[in-house]
Amino acid sequence: MSADAGQYSAALARAVAHATSWLEQVPDRPVGPQGSADEWLQVFGGPLGDDPVAPAAVVDELDAARPGLMAINSGRFYGWVMGGVLPAALGADWLTSAWDQNTGLRYATPATAAIEQAAGAWLLDLLGLPASADVGFVTGATMANFTGLAAGRHAVLARAGWDVEADGLQGAPRARVLVGAERHDTIDLALRYLGLGRPQAVEADEQGRLRVDALAAALAAGDGPTLVCLQAGNLHSGAFDPLAEAIAVAHEHGAWVHVDGAFGLWAAATPSLRHLTAGVEGADSWATDAHKTLNVPYDCGIAIVRDPAALRGAMGVHASYLIADAAGDPLETVPELSRRARGVPVWAALRSLGRRGVAGLVEGLAARARDLAAGIGAVPGVEVLNDVVYTQVCLAFGDDERTRAVTARLIADGAAWMSGSRWRGRDVLRISVSNWSTDADDVARSVAAVARAAAG
Repeated sequence: MSADAGQYSAALARAVAHATSWLEQVPDRPVGPQGSADEWLQVFGGPLGDDPVAPAAVVDELDAARPGLMAINSGRFYGWVMGGVLPAALGADWLTSAWDQNTGLRYATPATAAIEQAAGAWLLDLLGLPASADVGFVTGATMANFTGLAAGRHAVLARAGWDVEADGLQGAPRARVLVGAERHDTIDLALRYLGLGRPQAVEADEQGRLRVDALAAALAAGDGPTLVCLQAGNLHSGAFDPLAEAIAVAHEHGAWVHVDGAFGLWAAATPSLRHLTAGVEGADSWATDAHKTLNVPYDCGIAIVRDPAALRGAMGVHASYLIADAAGDPLETVPELSRRARGVPVWAALRSLGRRGVAGLVEGLAARARDLAAGIGAVPGVEVLNDVVYTQVCLAFGDDERTRAVTARLIADGAAWMSGSRWRGRDVLRISVSNWSTDADDVARSVAAVARAAAG
């Protein structure tokens, strides 16, 4: 059966109607979802039917999930460092799905390959990173960290005379990895995927910043192939490692330096916050998420590597049926051979915002975090635990038991969503301001919700 555009029309029309209705409801609906996954399985599970169902009817059935959805694109959702979605990026994401391009080869998908290349160049310029660096569009920060560290593993073992792609890790010189004590767990996960094992933790200060003197001592205590992982934006405090000093010390010892900047790397795009990332351009690889601070749809992480040969040596694949381009192909910069053109929504977001818009977006997120800290900090019994330098706020309400109780009441209230966590030996209520649409009214309503929860 051949397809024609008319066969898609009814399903797409229903999708537009349901999506528009959802977006219209988001500002006023409770932020949290209703029901459990097991309860929703009763709605969508059971035996697969024997007969076909009309595409439009299938889309209508999916809309029934709406009450069970988290309103992640609400201006009052502050959980887990998840951004909302910009209108241009959403439109581009729909178009990307309709185009259905597997953007691995320049020859096969030249337009989307070019769009992604343009988006990568814009990103390097905005973030102040080397224009000659290679950019790969991956699923998220986990795979962006994996990709950057894979390039680092390739490079440091090659310097030691070992071809890890040809010979694997058995018998290889051991590559040690130094990380801050408060790195994100996805660093450990990426290292596990890479067969590098548990890293060596370096002491951090009271805001979670790696201590350069402790890094220098750890580097001096060993030798051989070495990778150092730094952090631009602590998950709890928003603090940034002293990047310039740490990179300099690491390079003195011949280490490859990777920066996990899942949400914090974007501080480099605004003059008022750029001091937080001072020196970041001196690293060897960087990881960030476009679906966090830039507010494009899931899934879209970004891996950036200074040395394209190291990245392509680690990620590249060649086969007779793949028509390679002499300039190199996108599939050489990411773990997947097949993938959607996930850089297209990044291009759309950047094109719609422009340089000033990106700066305004990042500055706005940080400003709302300061407003929330000030407003909630004025509620009796609340303690703001971190220096609010970027988009993160950590709060406590006395002892751990009371903090957990306030968190539970806040989530049950539904007006705002802030996730509980544990930081520096205490239970906390953690706020991450990541949505472009969060405004003064959202802040006021969120402060009021916390006040209600704290009053018990």
